[in-house]
Amino acid sequence: MILKREIYLERIRPYYEIDLIKVITGVRRCGKSVLLQTIRDELIEKGVNPSQIIYINLEDMDYSYIQDANDLHNEIKARTRENKRYYLFLDEIQHVQSFEKALASFRSSLNASIFVTGSNSTLLSGELASLLTGRTLEFEVFPFTFYEMTEYYKLNNMPFTDDLFYDYLKWGGFPLRFQFTTEQQISHYLTTLYQSIITHDIIVNTRINKKVFYDLSLYILSNAGKDFSADSIARYYNSHSSNTVSPRTIYTYLDKMKKAYLIHMSRQFRLSGKSSLGGKEKFYAIDTGFRTINTNTITYDRTFFLENLIYNELLVRGYTVFTGKTYNSEVDFVAIKDGLKCFIQVTYLLASQETIEREFNAFKPIRDASPKIVLSLDNVNLSQNGIFHMNIIDFLLHRIDLILS
Repeated sequence: MILKREIYLERIRPYYEIDLIKVITGVRRCGKSVLLQTIRDELIEKGVNPSQIIYINLEDMDYSYIQDANDLHNEIKARTRENKRYYLFLDEIQHVQSFEKALASFRSSLNASIFVTGSNSTLLSGELASLLTGRTLEFEVFPFTFYEMTEYYKLNNMPFTDDLFYDYLKWGGFPLRFQFTTEQQISHYLTTLYQSIITHDIIVNTRINKKVFYDLSLYILSNAGKDFSADSIARYYNSHSSNTVSPRTIYTYLDKMKKAYLIHMSRQFRLSGKSSLGGKEKFYAIDTGFRTINTNTITYDRTFFLENLIYNELLVRGYTVFTGKTYNSEVDFVAIKDGLKCFIQVTYLLASQETIEREFNAFKPIRDASPKIVLSLDNVNLSQNGIFHMNIIDFLLHRIDLILS
Protein backbone atom coordinates (compact mmCIF):
# COMPACT_ATOMS: atom_id res chain seq x y z
CA MET A 1 0.00 0.00 0.00
CA ILE A 2 1.05 3.58 -0.68
CA LEU A 3 2.13 5.74 2.25
CA LYS A 4 0.48 9.16 2.47
CA ARG A 5 3.33 11.53 3.20
CA GLU A 6 1.58 13.89 5.57
CA ILE A 7 4.64 16.01 6.33
CA TYR A 8 4.50 17.28 2.74
CA LEU A 9 0.73 17.16 2.23
CA GLU A 10 0.19 19.40 5.26
CA ARG A 11 2.42 22.01 3.67
CA ILE A 12 0.87 21.80 0.20
CA ARG A 13 -2.85 21.53 1.06
CA PRO A 14 -3.32 25.24 1.87
CA TYR A 15 -2.29 25.99 -1.73
CA TYR A 16 -4.52 23.53 -3.60
CA GLU A 17 -6.75 26.39 -4.78
CA ILE A 18 -4.18 29.20 -4.70
CA ASP A 19 -3.00 30.78 -7.95
CA LEU A 20 0.62 29.75 -7.51
CA ILE A 21 2.47 27.06 -9.44
CA LYS A 22 3.24 24.33 -6.92
CA VAL A 23 6.72 23.04 -7.80
CA ILE A 24 7.54 19.69 -6.16
CA THR A 25 11.25 19.02 -6.42
CA GLY A 26 13.68 16.41 -5.18
CA VAL A 27 16.07 13.67 -6.19
CA ARG A 28 14.83 11.13 -8.73
CA ARG A 29 12.73 8.26 -7.26
CA CYS A 30 12.22 9.91 -3.87
CA GLY A 31 8.42 9.75 -4.22
CA LYS A 32 7.44 12.96 -6.04
CA SER A 33 5.15 11.20 -8.52
CA VAL A 34 3.35 9.27 -5.78
CA LEU A 35 2.88 12.52 -3.84
CA LEU A 36 1.42 14.13 -6.96
CA GLN A 37 -0.98 11.21 -7.37
CA THR A 38 -1.97 11.50 -3.70
CA ILE A 39 -2.83 15.18 -4.19
CA ARG A 40 -4.91 14.27 -7.25
CA ASP A 41 -6.78 11.62 -5.24
CA GLU A 42 -7.45 14.07 -2.41
CA LEU A 43 -8.95 16.59 -4.82
CA ILE A 44 -11.28 13.90 -6.19
CA GLU A 45 -12.25 12.95 -2.62
CA LYS A 46 -13.09 16.62 -2.00
CA GLY A 47 -15.51 16.59 -4.92
CA VAL A 48 -13.44 17.70 -7.90
CA ASN A 49 -14.72 16.06 -11.09
CA PRO A 50 -12.01 13.76 -12.51
CA SER A 51 -12.68 15.26 -15.96
CA GLN A 52 -11.26 18.54 -14.64
CA ILE A 53 -7.98 16.91 -13.65
CA ILE A 54 -5.28 16.61 -16.30
CA TYR A 55 -2.35 14.39 -15.28
CA ILE A 56 0.62 13.95 -17.61
CA ASN A 57 3.73 11.96 -16.76
CA LEU A 58 6.32 13.34 -19.16
CA GLU A 59 8.53 10.27 -18.69
CA ASP A 60 5.71 8.08 -20.01
CA MET A 61 6.24 7.01 -23.64
CA ASP A 62 2.55 7.72 -24.25
CA TYR A 63 3.46 11.41 -24.10
CA SER A 64 6.75 11.24 -26.01
CA TYR A 65 5.24 13.52 -28.66
CA ILE A 66 5.32 16.40 -26.15
CA GLN A 67 8.79 17.76 -26.80
CA ASP A 68 8.56 21.51 -26.31
CA ALA A 69 6.40 24.30 -24.93
CA ASN A 70 4.22 24.44 -28.05
CA ASP A 71 3.48 20.71 -27.87
CA LEU A 72 2.53 20.98 -24.19
CA HIS A 73 0.43 24.08 -24.83
CA ASN A 74 -1.48 22.38 -27.64
CA GLU A 75 -2.06 19.23 -25.55
CA ILE A 76 -3.53 21.15 -22.61
CA LYS A 77 -5.59 23.50 -24.76
CA ALA A 78 -7.15 20.54 -26.56
CA ARG A 79 -8.26 19.06 -23.21
CA THR A 80 -9.73 22.19 -21.57
CA ARG A 81 -12.74 24.47 -21.90
CA GLU A 82 -12.86 28.14 -21.00
CA ASN A 83 -15.82 27.88 -18.60
CA LYS A 84 -14.30 25.23 -16.29
CA ARG A 85 -11.65 25.14 -13.59
CA TYR A 86 -8.86 22.64 -14.09
CA TYR A 87 -6.10 21.04 -12.07
CA LEU A 88 -2.94 20.42 -14.07
CA PHE A 89 -0.43 17.81 -12.90
CA LEU A 90 2.76 17.79 -14.97
CA ASP A 91 5.22 15.17 -13.76
CA GLU A 92 8.97 15.59 -14.54
CA ILE A 93 8.36 18.71 -16.58
CA GLN A 94 12.06 19.35 -17.19
CA HIS A 95 11.81 16.98 -20.16
CA VAL A 96 9.81 19.62 -22.06
CA GLN A 97 11.98 22.20 -23.78
CA SER A 98 11.11 25.78 -22.72
CA PHE A 99 8.31 24.44 -20.50
CA GLU A 100 8.28 27.71 -18.56
CA LYS A 101 6.68 29.47 -21.54
CA ALA A 102 3.79 27.02 -21.50
CA LEU A 103 3.32 27.44 -17.76
CA ALA A 104 3.25 31.22 -18.12
CA SER A 105 0.61 30.85 -20.82
CA PHE A 106 -1.52 28.50 -18.69
CA ARG A 107 -1.44 30.96 -15.80
CA SER A 108 -2.65 33.82 -17.96
CA SER A 109 -5.23 31.98 -20.08
CA LEU A 110 -6.61 29.12 -17.96
CA ASN A 111 -8.62 28.93 -14.77
CA ALA A 112 -6.30 26.30 -13.34
CA SER A 113 -4.35 25.18 -10.31
CA ILE A 114 -0.97 23.94 -11.52
CA PHE A 115 1.28 21.30 -9.94
CA VAL A 116 4.61 20.30 -11.47
CA THR A 117 7.48 18.06 -10.43
CA GLY A 118 11.13 18.06 -11.42
CA SER A 119 14.40 16.36 -10.53
CA ASN A 120 16.74 19.31 -11.09
CA SER A 121 16.88 22.62 -9.22
CA THR A 122 17.36 24.52 -12.50
CA LEU A 123 13.58 24.12 -12.65
CA LEU A 124 13.42 27.28 -10.52
CA SER A 125 16.10 29.25 -12.32
CA GLY A 126 16.60 30.97 -15.63
CA GLU A 127 13.54 31.79 -17.69
CA LEU A 128 11.10 30.20 -15.25
CA ALA A 129 12.24 32.60 -12.55
CA SER A 130 11.96 35.63 -14.84
CA LEU A 131 8.66 34.71 -16.48
CA LEU A 132 6.98 33.61 -13.26
CA THR A 133 8.58 35.79 -10.60
CA GLY A 134 6.64 35.45 -7.37
CA ARG A 135 4.26 32.91 -8.93
CA THR A 136 5.93 29.66 -7.89
CA LEU A 137 6.19 27.86 -4.58
CA GLU A 138 8.73 25.06 -4.08
CA PHE A 139 8.31 21.97 -1.91
CA GLU A 140 11.36 19.71 -1.75
CA VAL A 141 10.69 16.02 -1.17
CA PHE A 142 13.23 13.65 0.40
CA PRO A 143 13.41 9.85 0.49
CA PHE A 144 11.56 8.29 3.44
CA THR A 145 12.58 9.40 6.90
CA PHE A 146 12.99 6.65 9.48
CA TYR A 147 9.54 7.47 10.87
CA GLU A 148 8.03 7.14 7.39
CA MET A 149 9.87 3.85 6.95
CA THR A 150 8.28 2.44 10.09
CA GLU A 151 4.85 3.69 8.96
CA TYR A 152 5.38 2.04 5.58
CA TYR A 153 6.26 -1.24 7.30
CA LYS A 154 3.10 -1.07 9.43
CA LEU A 155 0.93 -0.20 6.44
CA ASN A 156 2.20 -3.18 4.47
CA ASN A 157 2.29 -5.66 7.40
CA MET A 158 6.04 -6.04 7.09
CA PRO A 159 7.86 -7.54 10.09
CA PHE A 160 9.84 -5.32 12.47
CA THR A 161 13.17 -6.33 13.92
CA ASP A 162 15.55 -4.63 16.32
CA ASP A 163 17.93 -4.13 13.40
CA LEU A 164 15.43 -2.02 11.43
CA PHE A 165 17.09 1.25 12.39
CA TYR A 166 20.53 0.00 11.40
CA ASP A 167 19.12 -1.19 8.09
CA TYR A 168 17.80 2.33 7.51
CA LEU A 169 21.06 3.91 8.62
CA LYS A 170 22.99 1.82 6.12
CA TRP A 171 20.61 1.66 3.15
CA GLY A 172 18.56 4.83 3.49
CA GLY A 173 14.97 5.56 2.57
CA PHE A 174 14.41 5.47 -1.19
CA PRO A 175 10.87 4.04 -1.31
CA LEU A 176 11.42 1.37 -3.97
CA ARG A 177 14.37 -0.17 -2.17
CA PHE A 178 11.94 -1.65 0.40
CA GLN A 179 10.70 -4.03 -2.27
CA PHE A 180 14.03 -5.88 -2.10
CA THR A 181 14.91 -8.34 0.62
CA THR A 182 18.68 -8.87 0.39
CA GLU A 183 21.55 -6.41 0.74
CA GLN A 184 22.85 -7.49 -2.67
CA GLN A 185 19.52 -6.59 -4.28
CA ILE A 186 19.32 -3.25 -2.45
CA SER A 187 22.89 -2.36 -3.39
CA HIS A 188 22.22 -3.22 -7.03
CA TYR A 189 19.06 -1.10 -7.07
CA LEU A 190 20.75 1.93 -5.48
CA THR A 191 23.76 1.66 -7.78
CA THR A 192 21.49 1.47 -10.83
CA LEU A 193 19.44 4.41 -9.55
CA TYR A 194 22.54 6.49 -8.97
CA GLN A 195 23.83 5.77 -12.47
CA SER A 196 20.42 6.72 -13.87
CA ILE A 197 20.48 10.07 -12.05
CA ILE A 198 23.91 10.83 -13.48
CA THR A 199 22.80 9.84 -16.98
CA HIS A 200 19.43 11.62 -17.05
CA ASP A 201 19.87 14.59 -14.73
CA ILE A 202 23.56 15.53 -14.88
CA ILE A 203 25.66 14.55 -17.88
CA VAL A 204 22.93 14.63 -20.52
CA ASN A 205 23.92 17.03 -23.33
CA THR A 206 27.27 17.76 -21.68
CA ARG A 207 30.87 16.72 -22.35
CA ILE A 208 31.42 15.41 -18.82
CA ASN A 209 33.23 12.09 -18.63
CA LYS A 210 30.64 9.81 -17.06
CA LYS A 211 33.12 7.47 -15.38
CA VAL A 212 35.16 10.32 -13.88
CA PHE A 213 32.03 12.03 -12.60
CA TYR A 214 30.63 8.78 -11.23
CA ASP A 215 33.84 7.94 -9.36
CA LEU A 216 34.34 11.42 -7.94
CA SER A 217 30.71 11.94 -6.98
CA LEU A 218 30.63 8.67 -5.04
CA TYR A 219 33.84 9.63 -3.27
CA ILE A 220 32.27 12.97 -2.30
CA LEU A 221 29.14 11.20 -1.05
CA SER A 222 31.09 8.64 0.95
CA ASN A 223 32.90 11.46 2.75
CA ALA A 224 29.81 13.61 3.28
CA GLY A 225 29.86 15.56 6.52
CA LYS A 226 33.63 15.51 6.76
CA ASP A 227 35.85 18.55 6.25
CA PHE A 228 35.83 19.32 2.55
CA SER A 229 38.85 20.21 0.41
CA ALA A 230 38.67 20.23 -3.38
CA ASP A 231 42.47 20.24 -3.49
CA SER A 232 42.77 17.06 -1.40
CA ILE A 233 40.04 15.29 -3.40
CA ALA A 234 41.78 16.17 -6.66
CA ARG A 235 45.12 14.94 -5.30
CA TYR A 236 43.57 11.68 -4.08
CA TYR A 237 41.81 11.01 -7.37
CA ASN A 238 44.80 11.93 -9.54
CA SER A 239 47.02 9.56 -7.55
CA HIS A 240 44.59 6.64 -7.99
CA SER A 241 43.42 7.14 -11.58
CA SER A 242 44.79 7.49 -15.09
CA ASN A 243 42.54 10.54 -15.47
CA THR A 244 43.27 13.91 -13.87
CA VAL A 245 40.94 16.56 -12.47
CA SER A 246 41.43 20.02 -11.05
CA PRO A 247 39.89 21.57 -7.90
CA ARG A 248 37.85 23.77 -10.23
CA THR A 249 36.38 20.65 -11.83
CA ILE A 250 35.51 19.33 -8.37
CA TYR A 251 33.49 22.47 -7.64
CA THR A 252 31.75 22.17 -11.01
CA TYR A 253 30.77 18.59 -10.13
CA LEU A 254 29.56 19.67 -6.70
CA ASP A 255 27.30 22.24 -8.30
CA LYS A 256 25.82 19.63 -10.61
CA MET A 257 25.30 17.25 -7.69
CA LYS A 258 23.47 19.96 -5.75
CA LYS A 259 21.23 20.75 -8.71
CA ALA A 260 20.32 17.05 -9.03
CA TYR A 261 19.52 16.99 -5.26
CA LEU A 262 22.23 14.42 -4.57
CA ILE A 263 23.78 16.59 -1.87
CA HIS A 264 22.94 19.58 0.30
CA MET A 265 25.39 22.20 1.42
CA SER A 266 25.66 23.38 5.02
CA ARG A 267 27.36 26.72 5.62
CA GLN A 268 29.12 27.71 8.82
CA PHE A 269 27.44 29.74 11.54
CA ARG A 270 30.05 31.63 13.52
CA LEU A 271 29.31 31.32 17.21
CA SER A 272 32.03 33.56 18.64
CA GLY A 273 31.36 37.27 18.80
CA LYS A 274 28.69 38.62 16.52
CA SER A 275 26.80 35.81 14.80
CA SER A 276 27.49 35.74 11.08
CA LEU A 277 27.56 33.37 8.14
CA GLY A 278 30.66 32.40 6.26
CA GLY A 279 33.65 30.11 6.32
CA LYS A 280 33.97 26.62 4.91
CA GLU A 281 31.08 24.50 3.73
CA LYS A 282 30.16 20.89 4.41
CA PHE A 283 28.20 18.62 2.13
CA TYR A 284 25.70 15.94 3.12
CA ALA A 285 24.29 13.09 1.03
CA ILE A 286 20.58 13.15 0.23
CA ASP A 287 20.39 9.53 1.41
CA THR A 288 22.77 7.34 3.39
CA GLY A 289 22.24 4.50 0.91
CA PHE A 290 24.19 6.50 -1.64
CA ARG A 291 27.09 6.57 0.83
CA THR A 292 26.99 2.83 1.39
CA ILE A 293 27.16 1.77 -2.27
CA ASN A 294 30.69 3.14 -2.55
CA THR A 295 32.22 0.14 -0.80
CA ASN A 296 35.66 0.65 -2.31
CA THR A 297 36.40 3.93 -0.52
CA ILE A 298 34.24 3.96 2.57
CA THR A 299 34.77 2.58 6.02
CA TYR A 300 31.40 2.15 7.69
CA ASP A 301 31.56 5.08 10.09
CA ARG A 302 28.35 5.15 12.11
CA THR A 303 28.92 8.60 13.59
CA PHE A 304 29.17 10.29 10.19
CA PHE A 305 26.19 8.28 8.93
CA LEU A 306 24.19 9.39 11.98
CA GLU A 307 25.25 12.99 11.46
CA ASN A 308 24.12 12.82 7.83
CA LEU A 309 20.83 11.24 8.87
CA ILE A 310 20.12 13.93 11.48
CA TYR A 311 21.01 16.69 9.03
CA ASN A 312 18.45 15.37 6.52
CA GLU A 313 15.84 14.88 9.25
CA LEU A 314 16.20 18.50 10.31
CA LEU A 315 15.77 19.70 6.72
CA VAL A 316 12.65 17.56 6.28
CA ARG A 317 11.18 19.09 9.44
CA GLY A 318 11.69 22.58 8.07
CA TYR A 319 14.82 23.69 9.90
CA THR A 320 17.55 25.81 8.37
CA VAL A 321 20.75 24.02 9.33
CA PHE A 322 24.31 25.27 9.68
CA THR A 323 27.49 23.87 11.11
CA GLY A 324 28.59 25.79 14.20
CA LYS A 325 32.09 27.27 14.41
CA THR A 326 33.87 28.82 17.38
CA TYR A 327 37.45 30.08 17.36
CA ASN A 328 38.96 26.65 18.01
CA SER A 329 36.15 24.08 17.89
CA GLU A 330 32.96 23.07 16.12
CA VAL A 331 29.40 22.14 16.98
CA ASP A 332 27.80 19.72 14.54
CA PHE A 333 24.65 21.74 13.85
CA VAL A 334 22.93 25.03 14.50
CA ALA A 335 19.24 24.39 13.74
CA ILE A 336 16.97 27.41 13.24
CA LYS A 337 13.20 27.45 12.80
CA ASP A 338 10.66 30.25 13.23
CA GLY A 339 13.40 32.57 14.47
CA LEU A 340 14.46 30.17 17.25
CA LYS A 341 17.60 28.06 17.34
CA CYS A 342 19.33 25.22 19.14
CA PHE A 343 22.79 23.67 19.06
CA ILE A 344 23.25 19.96 18.37
CA GLN A 345 26.03 17.41 18.78
CA VAL A 346 25.58 13.96 17.22
CA THR A 347 27.51 10.87 18.28
CA TYR A 348 27.04 7.11 18.08
CA LEU A 349 27.34 6.19 21.76
CA LEU A 350 28.53 7.99 24.88
CA ALA A 351 30.52 4.90 25.71
CA SER A 352 33.28 6.45 27.80
CA GLN A 353 33.88 9.41 30.07
CA GLU A 354 36.21 10.81 27.46
CA THR A 355 33.46 10.74 24.83
CA ILE A 356 30.95 12.31 27.23
CA GLU A 357 33.32 15.14 28.02
CA ARG A 358 34.17 15.72 24.36
CA GLU A 359 30.55 15.94 23.24
CA PHE A 360 29.22 18.01 26.14
CA ASN A 361 32.26 20.30 26.31
CA ALA A 362 31.79 21.25 22.64
CA PHE A 363 29.18 23.74 23.88
CA LYS A 364 31.47 25.43 26.43
CA PRO A 365 32.62 28.30 24.18
CA ILE A 366 29.00 29.19 23.28
CA ARG A 367 27.61 32.12 25.24
CA ASP A 368 24.21 31.90 23.57
CA ALA A 369 21.51 30.67 25.98
CA SER A 370 19.65 28.71 23.29
CA PRO A 371 19.14 24.98 24.02
CA LYS A 372 22.11 22.68 23.62
CA ILE A 373 21.45 19.03 22.80
CA VAL A 374 23.54 15.87 22.49
CA LEU A 375 21.95 13.16 20.33
CA SER A 376 23.15 9.56 20.63
CA LEU A 377 21.84 5.98 20.61
CA ASP A 378 22.22 5.58 24.39
CA ASN A 379 19.01 4.63 26.18
CA VAL A 380 20.09 6.24 29.47
CA ASN A 381 19.44 9.96 29.87
CA LEU A 382 22.83 11.61 30.44
CA SER A 383 21.67 15.24 30.50
CA GLN A 384 23.92 17.44 32.62
CA ASN A 385 24.82 21.05 33.38
CA GLY A 386 21.83 22.40 31.46
CA ILE A 387 22.68 20.40 28.33
CA PHE A 388 19.97 18.00 27.13
CA HIS A 389 20.73 14.44 26.06
CA MET A 390 18.27 12.73 23.71
CA ASN A 391 18.02 9.30 22.13
CA ILE A 392 18.33 9.46 18.34
CA ILE A 393 15.65 6.86 17.64
CA ASP A 394 13.18 8.59 19.99
CA PHE A 395 13.84 11.84 18.13
CA LEU A 396 13.45 10.26 14.69
CA LEU A 397 10.18 8.57 15.70
CA HIS A 398 8.77 11.89 17.01
CA ARG A 399 8.59 10.65 20.59
CA ILE A 400 10.56 13.73 21.62
CA ASP A 401 11.30 17.00 19.85
CA LEU A 402 14.02 19.59 19.95
CA ILE A 403 13.65 22.16 22.69
CA LEU A 404 13.66 25.62 21.16
CA SER A 405 13.55 28.87 23.07
